[in-house]
Amino acid sequence: MTVETAQHYKRPPFLVGRVANPVLMLLIRLGMSPRGAHVLWTRGRKSGEWRKTPVNPMDYQGARYLVAPRGDTHWARNMLADPHGVLQVGKRSTDIAVEVVPVEERAPILRAYLDRWSAETASHFGVNKDISVDELREIAHLHPVFRIQ
Repeated sequence: MTVETAQHYKRPPFLVGRVANPVLMLLIRLGMSPRGAHVLWTRGRKSGEWRKTPVNPMDYQGARYLVAPRGDTHWARNMLADPHGVLQVGKRSTDIAVEVVPVEERAPILRAYLDRWSAETASHFGVNKDISVDELREIAHLHPVFRIQ
């Protein structure tokens, strides 16, 4: 499947990448799931080694999704290379497989994601939390979205 995703990545600030995310992952691995956060394990697309990152899976219209608010992240590129991974909270882990959501279907999912996590992620998207679905259509190609099978 060809995926229309622009090469766009917003690197997390130092304190987020080196302090906040590791603390969040520790809490999740201890079984605490702030606002539904999970640790996502993916296979490195080059190394084949397991990589982990915090994510916010979202239920929307009867399906579950992973959204990459920072754009073309390492975990998103890993999922494109191998659409299998593991979602973990505490000792509970779930094997997952994902499929890429076509760009033209992403805007309402991005809107729902921002409705849920705008305080944490609106700046990652580089938008105001009240952005319209029509405006989200213009940037949807910058943010990979995966439907969890």
